[in-house]
Amino acid sequence: MVTFVPTRPGRLADVPAFTRTIGGAESNVACALAAAGHRVRWVSRVGADGFGDHLVEAIGSYGVDVRAVRRDPERPTGIYFRTADDRAADGHEVLYYRAGSAASAMSPDTVPRHDLWAGRILHLSGITAALSEDCLALMRELTARPPLAPRPSPGRAAAPPPADPGRPLISFDVNHRPGLWRDAAGPRVLLDLARGADIVFVGADEAEAAWGVRGARAISDALPEPELLVIKLGKGGAVVIDRSPRAIEGIEDGDGVATLVRPPAVDVVAPVGAGDAFAAGFLSATLRGLPVRDRIRHGHLMAAAALTVPGDLTQPPARAHADRLVALDDTAWGRLRLGPGWTGDDQEVRTR
Repeated sequence: MVTFVPTRPGRLADVPAFTRTIGGAESNVACALAAAGHRVRWVSRVGADGFGDHLVEAIGSYGVDVRAVRRDPERPTGIYFRTADDRAADGHEVLYYRAGSAASAMSPDTVPRHDLWAGRILHLSGITAALSEDCLALMRELTARPPLAPRPSPGRAAAPPPADPGRPLISFDVNHRPGLWRDAAGPRVLLDLARGADIVFVGADEAEAAWGVRGARAISDALPEPELLVIKLGKGGAVVIDRSPRAIEGIEDGDGVATLVRPPAVDVVAPVGAGDAFAAGFLSATLRGLPVRDRIRHGHLMAAAALTVPGDLTQPPARAHADRLVALDDTAWGRLRLGPGWTGDDQEVRTR
């Protein structure tokens, strides 16, 4: 979508002007991953209009392959307006104008499978499922796999059933947006989609709001299938439940290994974009085969890069710079304080 962000805080009714930028969970992740040095393809549909031109050009400028983006001559590019504050803040407003948009016409028939199966990871968002019945059908097809077999006794977890041949790792960010759903079925749909993914990102707050479950254990019980369950705890950091065969070997309860990593302190410039940036950092480290702790730390660093600039997207730290910070011992990591400009190689990172 094209996003319109107010030039000053306040109610949408009171804001006199807006700045145009790009928006969309998947495209945000794609841009961040491309800027971090990965080969990335963005698959979507936009209108054959000026806003569609802007999206394709802006996202392509980050190094994202946009050749799989289809232009729809009959439907417009979606847009939305939001207030300038954090999504979790009281009084936050979002207005979506996406009904009948080009993206809402995505379906199993209009999105070629070869475009989606080309990479090692396919990143999806629950937002797409809310756009139309066709979009939901596409998401169901991409996350479909046979039901998980009952766990054997005693205490050993059953391996997830095989997915379609050639299917990449499916990464799914729940991204519960109540304003997009047309009925009360949204939370149940999101849960079903998440259970078909290999890597799932979900905020503890949105899990409670959508499914009525509180705490990492309850969220893990609600999502037994994903190999990696990433539960975001806000300022408390993130905990990852690792159910890969190597992780659960010898674990009596078979529920996997939990790793909690708290984020560094951040001097926040704008409280937006952190969730998508965290996912990009985590997936970047996953593609590099790094340990789970390091994947979470890379997620925190990418989120800090987004939080210390005015917009949703920013240039991430150079890989060597991020790797040096990720390699710090627990004491040094806990003393980090990141502020504007910290991503530059020549910038000295402060400690508390």
